[in-house]
Amino acid sequence: MKKQFPSIALTFMLAACAPNVTATQNVLPVPTEQSVIALDARPFPQHVEYAPGGILPNPRTQEELDQDVRAFYDYWKSEYLVEDGFPLYRVAFGKSEDARVTTVSEGQGYGMMIVPLMAGYDPEARVIFDGLWEFVKTHPSKIDPRLMDWKVPDPEGNASAFDGDADIAFGLLLADAQWGSAGRVDYKAEAEKMIGGILESTIGSESHLPMLGDWVNVGDPQYTQYTPRSSDFMLVNFRAFGKATNNLIWDDVVAQSQNVMMGIQTNHSPETGLLPDFIVINGQFPQPAPPYFLENSTDGAYNYNAGRVPWRIGLDALLYDDSTSRSIVQKISRWIETSAKNDPRNIWAGYELNGSPLPNSDYFTTFFVAPMGVAAMNDPAQQDWLNAIYDSVHDTHEDYYEDSVTLLCLLAMTGNFWTP
Repeated sequence: MKKQFPSIALTFMLAACAPNVTATQNVLPVPTEQSVIALDARPFPQHVEYAPGGILPNPRTQEELDQDVRAFYDYWKSEYLVEDGFPLYRVAFGKSEDARVTTVSEGQGYGMMIVPLMAGYDPEARVIFDGLWEFVKTHPSKIDPRLMDWKVPDPEGNASAFDGDADIAFGLLLADAQWGSAGRVDYKAEAEKMIGGILESTIGSESHLPMLGDWVNVGDPQYTQYTPRSSDFMLVNFRAFGKATNNLIWDDVVAQSQNVMMGIQTNHSPETGLLPDFIVINGQFPQPAPPYFLENSTDGAYNYNAGRVPWRIGLDALLYDDSTSRSIVQKISRWIETSAKNDPRNIWAGYELNGSPLPNSDYFTTFFVAPMGVAAMNDPAQQDWLNAIYDSVHDTHEDYYEDSVTLLCLLAMTGNFWTP
């Protein structure tokens, strides 16, 4: 970080706590409406009460859990948050020199969820968040400018990626809940505008499923409204969008997403519950995508996209007490505990849907482990398994993708992830 910026909220708190002074003394300005609304409504830590039966890691005290998150956030912020000419902020794609000059909308979305959740601990949170949003606005998709270009810089064209936009919009709703929308940025209005773009350009008009991005043509023979990415089943976000816009279509987006996941588990992964990175739906029957459908030979396997599913769906069960989401993640969670022989270090970095490890996946990475912790939170019988997962990831650092997902999972595993 090049500079440190005092928050309006901190200035107001100092003013409020100042002793009585005479008129001739130098004093901080009387708090204005702008400073009052800057006060954090839900400062970290929050200690959210999750659904009945939801558990937290229990060898550590709540204060120790909170401190783990603070420490990981400080590390994440120092490594990946880049001031790109104030007031612009972005999340770097990695630690290497080449990666640090690149930002993807997925990372920007992660940052715009993390920062408002850490307000109250980080006095810079609102300034940083506004800078992250400014960066989003300066890099719109050329197809639907309400959405963000998925990669900056992007020599191959400017189009969107669903997950980045969905997290950015969710982050705007978090900001509205945290700071209100009467300040410099009307977070609620910006969220509603972006949610409108997501719905019109990236939710299938008939399928009510997330599409890969605004570049998908529903009439295209390969990439359509029936070819979703499993990690785009972001149910917590969808429920927040429905609440913010009073649009019941988002309830059906949740239901259709769950139907696809259950269809895969029933017909393609009955023993493991694993989902593939990409899914192709022919008629009413979802199936794993073929090799090289979009990215590589493992597009039909549980790999570096689907690895986020236990976190996304597990969080939905915890926050909304949804029995379908709980059933989906418990199937995965119970299988992985047995497969790994109760040791998270035995979780491989990718699997075929039948549970066979992918080639060259014999290594530990927090990306495949931390999300399993959120899944395990939904089963009191997995308390020891959750504890082991937490111990293996809470102070393990890797690179941008793994660390960002791990921090979001830590916020959930410590009871500090909330919805607007």
